[in-house]
Amino acid sequence: MKLGVKASRKWPWRNIDPLLWGIPIAMTILAGLLIASTQREAPLADWKNHWITGAIGLAIAALLAKIDLDKLKPLLLPIYLLTLTSLFGVKLMGTSALGAQRWISIAGLHVQPSEFAKLAAILLLAGILAKHPIERPVDLIRPLAVISLPWALVFLQPDLGTSLVYGAIVLAMLFWAGLPLPWLLLLLSPLATAIIAGAFPIALLPWFGLLALMSWRSLPWKRIGSAIALTLNSIFALLTPFLWTHGLKDYQKDRLILFLDPSKDPLGGGYHLIQSQIGIGSGQLFGTGLMQGNLTKLQFIPEQHTDFIFSALGEELGFIGALLLLLAYGLFSWKLLQVAGIAGNDFESLVVIGILSMVMFQVVINISMTIGLGPVTGIPLPWMSYGRFAMFVNFISVGLVASVQRRAKKSGLKLR
Repeated sequence: MKLGVKASRKWPWRNIDPLLWGIPIAMTILAGLLIASTQREAPLADWKNHWITGAIGLAIAALLAKIDLDKLKPLLLPIYLLTLTSLFGVKLMGTSALGAQRWISIAGLHVQPSEFAKLAAILLLAGILAKHPIERPVDLIRPLAVISLPWALVFLQPDLGTSLVYGAIVLAMLFWAGLPLPWLLLLLSPLATAIIAGAFPIALLPWFGLLALMSWRSLPWKRIGSAIALTLNSIFALLTPFLWTHGLKDYQKDRLILFLDPSKDPLGGGYHLIQSQIGIGSGQLFGTGLMQGNLTKLQFIPEQHTDFIFSALGEELGFIGALLLLLAYGLFSWKLLQVAGIAGNDFESLVVIGILSMVMFQVVINISMTIGLGPVTGIPLPWMSYGRFAMFVNFISVGLVASVQRRAKKSGLKLR
């Protein structure tokens, strides 16, 4: 017994999961080097701030890992309401930059509430879904209402990219909570309807036929349920032209369509994508080496230290470096799925799944946009893109997952 106590004191990190903690730390260190490379010719030192922010975030995560998440339950609603209030504050007196109003200035520090609102929504959604499982369509009202408020406020900033993250979070958490797959597809159907109505209107008729069949076979109160589903999708089909014209800014429209052919505006909206693809392609198999990328050095790619950090990685570390980064994200996701599977209760399991969906949706969207497979949405790459509050949220997420894992190990549960 005494030997065990001495060993624990001598090796305080012996119980630390290398994947859960090691991957984010390694990414943060690598990102600092890449950020320094992107700013070789600029009088800035954001790479230092990136590491400092990561160190502070890591310390916060270590503290959170020691707290049982059940103790946070009384605070879920106050935290959620506080974040909503801050999002309202952004709309009323926020600071604008790059065509969007997303920050509140507090003592000279620009705070981005939309980042923290993602975690607040995950926590409250987990509490609601754990207490009220989805057994009837009416049970969807609570979780959808919880997510719709921050989603709408973020969308109106406007921040289209972050608003999409909320959709990914709620869908993943609903599915993990037991939502039948046909119901999940019906929830996604308005988005598909809007895309079809804008791009292939002739396909609306067979699409509505498929929706009617799915609704009839999966929903209770078949006639009423099918009528509601078709009516809702019809509204989206009719509103799509109006929303496209009046609901989106011009630069948002460009981002959504120019990735299909960025050469249509090579000096404007398509410039980011063209330069990003050139930079990644120039890295070839092994890359040019850290601090050796020519496109990175000459700053051909705007916002490369934030949204387009993956292009710097592709140029300087090549295909192998990019592949290793994707593998790291894959291992991190696998670890979170393991932790969600052994969580002590539904609330903790849902929190982990919400965090997993938040992180991996951002990874998929960010990397897709940098290689030209998706629109430019302004979503950062977790632990890699420069951004103080995104980094804090990412490390806070690690701390929450570690808390779930610690409690599961304490209860004697083993990873499957």
